[in-house]
Amino acid sequence: MQKLTEHYQQLLGFPAIWEVDDVNLSVSGLKIEVHLRFVGDEVICPQCGVRGKAYDKAPEQRWRHLDTMQFETIIIARIPRCQCETCGVKTIAVPWAAPHSRFTLMFEGFAVALLQHCSSVQAASNILKLDWHAVDQIMKRAVERGLLRREPDDVVHVGMDEKSFRSGQKYITILNDLDKSRVLDVIEDRTLTATKKLLGTLSKQQRKAVKSVSLDMWQAFATATHKLLPAADIVHDRFHISKYLNDAVNKVRHQESQELKKDGDTRLVGSKYTWLRNPEKMTKSQKTRFNELIACEFKTGVAWVLKNIFRDFWNCSSGLRGEIFFAYWCELVDKTKLKPLIKVKDMMERHKGNILNYFKHQVSNAISEGINSKIQLIKATARGFRGFESYRTRILFYCGKLDMKI
Repeated sequence: MQKLTEHYQQLLGFPAIWEVDDVNLSVSGLKIEVHLRFVGDEVICPQCGVRGKAYDKAPEQRWRHLDTMQFETIIIARIPRCQCETCGVKTIAVPWAAPHSRFTLMFEGFAVALLQHCSSVQAASNILKLDWHAVDQIMKRAVERGLLRREPDDVVHVGMDEKSFRSGQKYITILNDLDKSRVLDVIEDRTLTATKKLLGTLSKQQRKAVKSVSLDMWQAFATATHKLLPAADIVHDRFHISKYLNDAVNKVRHQESQELKKDGDTRLVGSKYTWLRNPEKMTKSQKTRFNELIACEFKTGVAWVLKNIFRDFWNCSSGLRGEIFFAYWCELVDKTKLKPLIKVKDMMERHKGNILNYFKHQVSNAISEGINSKIQLIKATARGFRGFESYRTRILFYCGKLDMKI
C-alpha cells in the first residue's frame, strides 16, 4: 500500500503540502479513491492573499479526476479554512480544482476538448460517464473563462438575428461579429429592452468602432441600434430580403392555387418548393417540372420572375446604379397588381436607405446565416433545452470562438 501511495504522490504532482494519505482500489467497482491530507504549516486567504494559520477543516469533498487506466479516479480531501482578520473564515484554494467544482482542472480540460470534438454532447457525456447537469456545468465554466479572456478588440461589422427558442413565439437574439465569424453574445427575447441589453454587452470603445449592423427589418432592432450605435449604418441584407420575397411568391402561389382548385385545376398543388428554388440549384428533373409550370403563365410565375430579377440588384456597381435599379424594379412590381408582392415592395421602399447601405459596406448576414445553421444543429442534437442559460452556453461554447482551455 505504501508503494501505491508513493506512486500516486508522484503521479498527481500536487505541491508537497498535500500528501497522499491513502488509496482505496475497488477492482469490482472499477474505481480508485485517493485520499489527500494537508501537511502545510500555513494557509493563504483566497481573497486577499494574506498568510496565516489554519482555523479548521471543511467537511470531506470529492473531485472526479482523469481515469487511471479504465478505473474512475476520485480525489478526496478535507480542505483547511483560514481565519483572516480582513475577510473572515474562508476555505483556501486547492491546486487541482476551481472553487465549487466537483471535477479536477485536468478532468475539466479533457472534458472541454472532448466536447469540442464530439459529434454531440450526449456522445461526450457517455464517454465521460457524466449526466446532463454535470456536462452543462463544465461547459458553463468554460464559457465564463472564455468570456473573461476575450480581448476587448474593435468590432467593425456586426449582425443581429433572431432565432426561435421554444414553441409559442419564443425567441432569442444573437449578436455576431461578421468579420471574425463568431457569436459575441445571446439574449432571450427580441424586444427593444432585450436588444438594447444585448448591444450593451459591447464596451463603449467597441460601440464607437462599429460601422455597420446587418439586421432584419424588425423595428426593435433598428431602434436599439440607433440608440446604442448612433454612428453605425443599418444594412438590410440580401438574405432577409430574399426571405420576404420568397414569402410573397408563396402567398401568390397559395392564393392562385385556391382559385384554380375551384375549377378542378390542381397544377399548382404541391409546387411550393419548385418556386422557392433558384434556377442554378435545380436538378434536371426539377428544371423540367419548373419549365412546365412557367409555361402556363401563372401569376405565380410573374412573381417568381420579379423575385429573381431583384437578385441583380446586389450586383450593381454603385449605390447610384442600385438606386436606379430599385426604382425600376418597384415600377414593375406595381404593374403586376399582385398584393403580396406589392406589400413587400412597399416595405422595402420604406427601408430603401438601409438597403442601399449595402453598397457602402458590402456586408450581409451570410455569416449569421451560417452560424444559425450551426445553432440549429446544436438545438436538434440536444433535442431541446431546459432553459435559456443552457442554450446560451451551448451557442457560445461552439460558436463563440472562445479560449476556454484550463
